[in-house]
Amino acid sequence: MRYVSKKNKIFIAGHNGMVGSAIFKKLKNNGYFNLLTAKRTDLDLTDQLSVKKWYGINKPDVVVIAAAKVGGIIANSTFPTQFLLDNLKIQNNLIEGAWKNGVERLLFLGSSCIYPKFASQPIKEESLLSDSLESTNQWYAIAKIAGIKLCEALNIQYGFDAISLMPTNLYGPGDYYHPEKSHVIPALISKFDRAAENNFESVVCWGSGSPLREFLYVDDLADACKFVLENWNPESSNSPLDINGKKLTHLNVGTGKDISIKELSKKIAKASGFKGEIIWDKEKPDGVLKKQLDITWLRNMGWEAKIDLDFGIKEVVKEYQQIASESKTNKESINIKK
Repeated sequence: MRYVSKKNKIFIAGHNGMVGSAIFKKLKNNGYFNLLTAKRTDLDLTDQLSVKKWYGINKPDVVVIAAAKVGGIIANSTFPTQFLLDNLKIQNNLIEGAWKNGVERLLFLGSSCIYPKFASQPIKEESLLSDSLESTNQWYAIAKIAGIKLCEALNIQYGFDAISLMPTNLYGPGDYYHPEKSHVIPALISKFDRAAENNFESVVCWGSGSPLREFLYVDDLADACKFVLENWNPESSNSPLDINGKKLTHLNVGTGKDISIKELSKKIAKASGFKGEIIWDKEKPDGVLKKQLDITWLRNMGWEAKIDLDFGIKEVVKEYQQIASESKTNKESINIKK
């Protein structure tokens, strides 16, 4: 059975972001041409009335929610109110608006941070709400949990076809690169590329480097989104169950493989051209020693990630270096004009 057809009007909320742009590209390249988007200047997703009006005018059949306020540990700790409130507003407006306007199918994108800090590894879907969260990103996690549960509630009470995907750590083209404020891979790329360009003898990295993490290339996530939109029915036998035996409306998506931060850093350093020493500041905390998603359900349905980590890192480093080069050229041009 195909739950989404190429005739459907599909609204991709957050189409300019790393995830949204990858989903837009994946659908378009596979014959989905009736794609709806909205710029921030045209639609404020935190404004309920604006979202309601947009739905009334555009009338999408399918909605994919890739819009969110995102950031690393420092950003989450510094702006807890914005991470909680803005994300609640965005997702509530989009989900409720979709339900009230007769949308046929909705896909909400969450995050692996929804799971408890010390969940059994690899983390199964039913681990949700089984223990306390990681405090460093709890604000974002609580908002995402609320989104998953709103989709689940609407499905239970009204039969609204709302499903969710929980991706592991993402990276890829269009990411935000900053040595302190980004997620792991873009932060390391920014750090090592800068060190290589300036011929630094060493780079200091946070912690011991021993924690194990799982990383998914954003194009693989986009492929998984297309797959579940077309194939997954939470009411089928291909669905995880909660502790009470009730079918869940969210699925994990990842690679099924993890890597130590130390080995990851070596790969990024090599791809960036850095040949110096990597020093580990062990006075900084490591966090959870292992975090990997159990992707059994999605794998049993026939989906698996295709993009190798080494290839993905090279692609992202290439993009970062191109952006850095263009930024430097533009800056030099401005200086010349002055």
